[in-house]
Amino acid sequence: MDNQVIEAPVVNQAILNGEAVISGGFTDETAKSLSTSLNAGALPVSLIPLQEHTVDATLGIESLFKSLFAGLLGIIAIIIFMVVSYGRLGVVASLALILYTLFVLSIFKISSITPYAITLTLSGIAGFILSVGMAVDANILIFERMKEEISRGRSWREAVDLGFSRAWTSIRDSNISSLITSFVLYQFGTGVVRGFALVLAIGVIISMFSAIVVTKTLLKLVIRN
Repeated sequence: MDNQVIEAPVVNQAILNGEAVISGGFTDETAKSLSTSLNAGALPVSLIPLQEHTVDATLGIESLFKSLFAGLLGIIAIIIFMVVSYGRLGVVASLALILYTLFVLSIFKISSITPYAITLTLSGIAGFILSVGMAVDANILIFERMKEEISRGRSWREAVDLGFSRAWTSIRDSNISSLITSFVLYQFGTGVVRGFALVLAIGVIISMFSAIVVTKTLLKLVIRN
């Protein structure tokens, strides 16, 4: 039964009437178990499918689009918050955030044509959205430092340089902590957890670059013009 041998009795005499007896040192329990197994194996039972669905290898298309739509709404909400709270600085941060998002998504796309493709799963989307939040945190730290410097009478150019230099330590430490966590999750986690950890680590690294290089460059361009 199920491609497994239940019993291999020896035929000692011809089976003439279609009946046979299996003899041996059986207990009542083992005899009943063997009888049940033989009867079940003899039944012409076939599976009748009641319901059938096919799900994509990573996510169903509907679930994938819903997750991406939720992430897009989150990014839009963050952009609105940054613009309302920080004005022109928020506009610059929002532009940097959009560039960051496009850059991360382009990495997903490029990886799909390599042997090291990054599969976009639900856990991966969660890791990406979390990394977006961390990128915004870095900008908020920088802007708050800049506001402190401006309140002390610094020029905008000086405030940008001092704001970035003084916020760097906090940004570095928080991102390194996240990278360590991602490494541990990737090493000891299962497939879903590893997907989350990998995307989070990629997002954290790019968010550091976005906050320190892209945002700073955009701010200097705005001040210069």
